[in-house]
Formats: sequence, C-alpha cells, structure tokens
Amino acid sequence: MTRRRWIADTFTDTTASLTGDQAAHLARVLRAEPGQIFDVVANGFLHRAEITSVSEREVVFALHEELEAEAALPVHLLLAVFKFDHLEWGIEKATELGAARITPVLARRTEKHLAQAAAKRVERWRRIVREAAQQSRRSDVPEVDDPQTLKAALQSVSAVTKLLLAETEQENTIAAALGEASQSIALAIGPEGGWTAEEMQLFTEHGWKHVTLGPRILRAETAAIAGLAICSALL
Repeated sequence: MTRRRWIADTFTDTTASLTGDQAAHLARVLRAEPGQIFDVVANGFLHRAEITSVSEREVVFALHEELEAEAALPVHLLLAVFKFDHLEWGIEKATELGAARITPVLARRTEKHLAQAAAKRVERWRRIVREAAQQSRRSDVPEVDDPQTLKAALQSVSAVTKLLLAETEQENTIAAALGEASQSIALAIGPEGGWTAEEMQLFTEHGWKHVTLGPRILRAETAAIAGLAICSALL
C-alpha cells in the first residue's frame, strides 16, 4: 500500500513537523497517532518518517531512512497572467506535471485589473503549488516567482533551450525542438489574445525559438498543460 506523503513545514536533520492546516487535518480528520509511518519531504529530501507527537497545532515526525525520489521536470514555465480561476487551475496542473519553476508574467494584453491584483495573489499561488506537489507525490515544491514584466522575466531565464509557443508559428513543432534539447528548458505561454508583435520581437532578441503545438487555437491553460505533457513524455 502506498504511504501518504507530506511536505514538512519545519525540519531539522532528524525531525520534521507539520503545522497549521496540515497538522489539524492529520489530528482531526485522519486521527493520527504516535508510531504511525508516513513519507515526509524535508529540505527537498524524501524520508520514511514516524510520528512522535500529535496535536492540532503540530505533528512531529522522527526522520528515518532517505527514500529514492524522482527529480522535477527541468522546465521553467513562463505563464502570462490571465483570468485567475483559469490561471490557478493551470498552475495546479503544471505542478502535477512536474514544472520546476513558474514565473507569472504581466504581458501587454494582461487585463489591467488582473495585473494590479496579481501581486496580492502570489501567496495563494504558492499554496496551490504546495498542495498540488503533495497530492501528486512530488518530493519538491516548484518555485513561484513574484509577478513581473516580460523584460524582467526573460532576464531571469537561465535555461539552455527556450521555447515560445506561438500561434503564428506553423512549421516548427515543440516535439522537434525538444528532440534537439539535452538540458534545461524554458517554456513560455502567452495571455488571451496572444503576445504583441513587440513582445514576440523581445523573445527573439533573447534567443527564444518559436514553436507550435499544432493547428488548433488553445486556451492558455490548455497550452501550458499540453506543452508540459509533451516535455514530460519526451524528456
């Protein structure tokens, strides 16, 4: 039987703790008791862990042997800010698919009220990726950057292969581009209405390759999921 996995809120070399909602859920709903064994991620490492004390405020584990865990998909996702309910669903699924880092981008066609509110939503987005990482049994939590302009976001990208999903591209497929990739990857998804011509030029100046997912026009969150799924399958 697969053991349930938790991501520690605090930890030392030999112990880890869940606090807040996680502790309350373990104590109230799962009725955890000392001696029970779970998988716990602490400091990026997966351990077999034994509960030593339980309260609604804190559940403490003793960390035992380190377990083998899969690495994150080496993909840095640049995701233009769009309608928050769709964006947050996309962020959740990107986490489940293994994205290592997510950068929310304030694009020219991001609606003004969304751009203004984005900074106040970033902590919610970080909670979403934490919960999604735990649910999908990841041994790490993807980094979620503060929302930033495209120019700033492009300067932060260190990936070797940089792919821009572009509606205007018809020939260069993402699968073909990934076939040539051997190291880290950055993948950019535009807002509703797409990137402007000036933004497309900025991508080109920073060495991004324009690629296509096919002939259909996809919603931004669908394009993100499709692109990451292809990366996962081919990498």
